[in-house]
Amino acid sequence: MRYDLVIFDNDGVLVDSEPISNRLLAGYLTELGHPTSYEDSLRDYMGAAMHRVHDLVLERTGRRLPGDFDDVFHGRVFAAFERELEPVPGAVGVLEKLAADGVAYCVASSGSHERIRVGHRKTGLDRWFDDGRIFSSQDVGRGKPAPDLFLYAAERMGVAPARCVVVEDSPLGVQAAVAAGMDVYGFTGMTPAARLAGATRLFGDMGDLAGLLVP
Repeated sequence: MRYDLVIFDNDGVLVDSEPISNRLLAGYLTELGHPTSYEDSLRDYMGAAMHRVHDLVLERTGRRLPGDFDDVFHGRVFAAFERELEPVPGAVGVLEKLAADGVAYCVASSGSHERIRVGHRKTGLDRWFDDGRIFSSQDVGRGKPAPDLFLYAAERMGVAPARCVVVEDSPLGVQAAVAAGMDVYGFTGMTPAARLAGATRLFGDMGDLAGLLVP
């Protein structure tokens, strides 16, 4: 293995949550008088922490979202996760391979700790991630595209940034990894390759990842 630490994004990389959450986000924003399509949500918010939603709506409209926006949205998302959420095809095999080879890995997500854990419990991925392997934008001051979250995860895992590789599926995540001085493998399962152009390399099947990480 050419890296000492593999840092996974969560939504869209480990759990197939992006279609669910962006559908619900677009619908809720539209309900509140901010017309947003599913495609708009993917473009503007995929891979971002919730503060980006608040910031962009305020910037574009001059209006703040309701104080309970996050709670209502997450309630809808968690309910949908219980009905629909599945792991990304191939993700379990990658985790099995890394664990068998003794390669350190963790997850660093723009989502809250609660969102990460709800998704992992539903999909069975919780067996692969104890608390010491889970990092959230809640742990740092700035979410992606700032590098803070990835740098924090590397520090906590005791690995230099140059020895880390990030697995991401969003432009914001790729920008954050590059800013952190890390290699980044862009997963094009949902995201057009052109939007991940800054990645070290691109791949479209999560089942191929373990093979790509080996020199």
